[in-house]
Amino acid sequence: MSFFTDLAQQYIDGEWRSGSGSWDIIDFNPYNGEKLASLTVATRYEVDEAYRAAERTQKAWAKENPYVRRAVIERALRLTEDREADIVEAIIDELGGTRLKAQYEVHLAKEFLREAIALALRPEGRIFPSPIDGKENRVYRLPVGVIGVISPFNFPFLVTLKSVAPALALGNGVVIKPNQNTPVVGGGLIAKIFEDAGLPPGLLNVVVTDIAEIGDALIEHPVPKVISFAGSDRVGRHVGAVTASHFKKAILELSGNSALVVLEDADVDYAVDAAVFSRFVYQGQVCMAANRILVDRSVLTEFTDKFVARVRSLKTGDPRDPDIQIGPVINAFQADALTTLVDQALAEGATALVRGTTVGNLVEPTVLTGLPDDSPILRQEIFGPVALLVPFDGEDQAVRLVNDSPYGLSGAVHTANVERGVDFARRIETGMMHINDGTVHDEPFVAFGGEKLSGLGRLNGDASVDAFTTQKWISVQHGRSEFPL
Repeated sequence: MSFFTDLAQQYIDGEWRSGSGSWDIIDFNPYNGEKLASLTVATRYEVDEAYRAAERTQKAWAKENPYVRRAVIERALRLTEDREADIVEAIIDELGGTRLKAQYEVHLAKEFLREAIALALRPEGRIFPSPIDGKENRVYRLPVGVIGVISPFNFPFLVTLKSVAPALALGNGVVIKPNQNTPVVGGGLIAKIFEDAGLPPGLLNVVVTDIAEIGDALIEHPVPKVISFAGSDRVGRHVGAVTASHFKKAILELSGNSALVVLEDADVDYAVDAAVFSRFVYQGQVCMAANRILVDRSVLTEFTDKFVARVRSLKTGDPRDPDIQIGPVINAFQADALTTLVDQALAEGATALVRGTTVGNLVEPTVLTGLPDDSPILRQEIFGPVALLVPFDGEDQAVRLVNDSPYGLSGAVHTANVERGVDFARRIETGMMHINDGTVHDEPFVAFGGEKLSGLGRLNGDASVDAFTTQKWISVQHGRSEFPL
């Protein structure tokens, strides 16, 4: 099977077909510009078809024995394992991810499928006491119905599965809208795995389209009860506003401006390793990436010398080459935006310790320091291989600097005293914080999500159960009630 030939289509009500829009989305390899596929966009009509198919099929799926649902997820896991090598190659081609990144993404996706297998049997009903004699209060946990999933380009296979697999395991139907840059890895590939795993036709659908074609039809449609969105805070703000106005629940995984903090008692060599990974994994196109690296002034010189040396050693080039650590950013727009961002910071007075060049979509690493306190780059997400080194004097100033951001997704602190690190982490306004580690982590059992402009809601484990199910109270009166009227 050629993924980019066979799966570059809409998948609606169990059928692979073209969209009926008037224009095409072209899927390019971001490294060499090769055309991978061309997909005619879906219209509002196809969006409606997809949601109606999921709604129709979901009712029977929700009544299905959860062991049957679990068996489908188990088969999806086995198919992912069987096709792992091909999926890795597709991620490299469509995302420009390095081989290490692609392997890491598939590894995590398999872990989340394993968790979804367990989730199929996790929802539990409860019986609560009542102050009324003879009354029994039963609370059932039921699937919400249909979920809309809007996935990003940077980890499309993993992030899409993080919503799709638990939603299906818990008895829901799903409609996916993958990012235009990754319509196969984030859409068709996932649909094919579940189709081959025996998922009932119509339960999972993929619509490849754009807001220019469908407007807000995907999030305004009356069928979906939950919209799971991962992307920028700018778009997420709009998604949240529209879903709220239609009384839908939104799970929003948005932008980050994470900081990795190096206290004066840290293991500097280890902190350098963590910082290099946290900033430059997948070219820095990760919401949890450490945009800012804060270093206590007492170890600043040692850390800076070692960090800069490591960054200079990173190799930029063809992501298929296993010796390459930095591949292309996703497209020319992003490459140009990063160049402009760095130029503006330098014009404002920043100093470039490393100044990478840009050739096509290949953006070499840059390290900036000496940034003015009011520099806009310190408070925004940098979706690319640009690191900001910021010195501080003492913990209190470090806390103020980290929290001086509209975002609060992830972070890390390095110290020889673990409990000191925990106390520091508790002061940081962020959804996730890691002691003596990197900033980029995602685990199937642990609630994942951010504070401030980094999102609303949580996913993973029990948080996914909360996201994709609802509670229903049914009371039973044994005997006769007495009514005051």
